[in-house]
Amino acid sequence: MLHTLLDIWGCMPELSKNCIDMTNASSTYLGIIGGTIIGAIVSWWVYNRQKYTTVKQDHILERIKDLEENHTNILKKLEDFDDKHEHSFDALQELNKKMDVLLKKLEGSSK
Repeated sequence: MLHTLLDIWGCMPELSKNCIDMTNASSTYLGIIGGTIIGAIVSWWVYNRQKYTTVKQDHILERIKDLEENHTNILKKLEDFDDKHEHSFDALQELNKKMDVLLKKLEGSSK
């Protein structure tokens, strides 16, 4: 059956004993088969490289997410520290004002 089907398309000496020379049809078939094999290899190689790149990108994105979370935590801690520092600074200024008032009262009473 296959032999009969191939005979319709032309003489293929690779598959038939009655042929003497390779015909255009048989060279076309061999070209298609060769192109299919090369195309499959190239497609597999591209797929493999894209898969590798995707895995690397996912790893990098996960690392960036972790760094962003750490950065957010550090910024929150710095903000809390700044709030405490501001509160302490305000308390020191208030204390300084009270000391100035007391010193002025002491200077006024000693004169």
